[in-house]
Amino acid sequence: MHRRTLLSAAPLLALPGFAFAQEPAAPTPPAPRPAPPPPTFPPPTLAMTTMASGLHFPEAPVVMNDGSVLFVQIEAKQVSRLKPDGTVTLVAQLDGGPNGLAVGPDKALYVANDGGRFSFNKRGAFNYPGAVPPDHIGGSIQQIDLRTGKAITLYDSCDGKRLVAPDDLVFDHHGGMWISDYGKVKGDAGIYYARADGKGIRQAKGGMNAPNGIGLSPDGKQLHVSEGRQLWTFDIKAPGELGPSTSYPNAAHANLRERSVADSLKVLADGRVCVCTLIAGGISIFDATGGTEFIQFDDPMTTNLAFGGADMRDTWVTSSGLSRIVKVRWPYPGLKPAYSA
Repeated sequence: MHRRTLLSAAPLLALPGFAFAQEPAAPTPPAPRPAPPPPTFPPPTLAMTTMASGLHFPEAPVVMNDGSVLFVQIEAKQVSRLKPDGTVTLVAQLDGGPNGLAVGPDKALYVANDGGRFSFNKRGAFNYPGAVPPDHIGGSIQQIDLRTGKAITLYDSCDGKRLVAPDDLVFDHHGGMWISDYGKVKGDAGIYYARADGKGIRQAKGGMNAPNGIGLSPDGKQLHVSEGRQLWTFDIKAPGELGPSTSYPNAAHANLRERSVADSLKVLADGRVCVCTLIAGGISIFDATGGTEFIQFDDPMTTNLAFGGADMRDTWVTSSGLSRIVKVRWPYPGLKPAYSA
């Protein structure tokens, strides 16, 4: 989630269509204000079905073999399961802030836990992340046994330095995971690569400013990372090692539209990259040349998506600002993850 610039709370709310009246200065408490009207957007591009509502900032959907969907509720510090009938059950209650999920080669669930990097704020029916809580000390990478719900911490540091706020992760076919660490201040974020058995983690790139979504090309030779308004595409020299990009100058693949911020991403079967686009309330699909198709939703905090179904076009989207998960039929098939359970 790139929520540092966007969601110190004020920047988002100051945009047209998102403005709320400030509390008046007065010696006595102000009268209660009515809830602000919801932001308005163009009609959604795709027909949506609400699968679950009343959630606590859902993110990181993972489609399971039985048709259920695992996801996090960051504000509630939970990993949850959405069953096909719409029932939501608890998988694990965690400390910190579970933010990203992926199934590993051992069929366990791996969690990018940001350590409680975000506070949360409500305005009417709209929920959004805000400032860093003063007690935030760092995040971790965890593993959950899906049979028991037991969680263990695999990594909370690299080379003696504390992980700041792991945000998302993706497994390659070598059994290792690429991890985005969102950081807390300018330049303290980066990309990591770790073994699933907890026996090794290395920093692949440092000095970044809030990398968020992370994904691999279908051939596993490129790593896509969203950060701010930028989609980066790095060449992979070896597991855990990034090299100079041969496709894009300085690895700069594409920019998002003005007045928007990138969140999580997923890759399509044909190699195009779907980047959740905050404020604009949709998902940008980038081709290899940087050409863009935009899929409109109705929530400025459209944060993540996951593909499933026989043709990989059934798509679950986390509409986090409106506290729900919706399902759509995506126009194109998504890329299958390296591992499933």
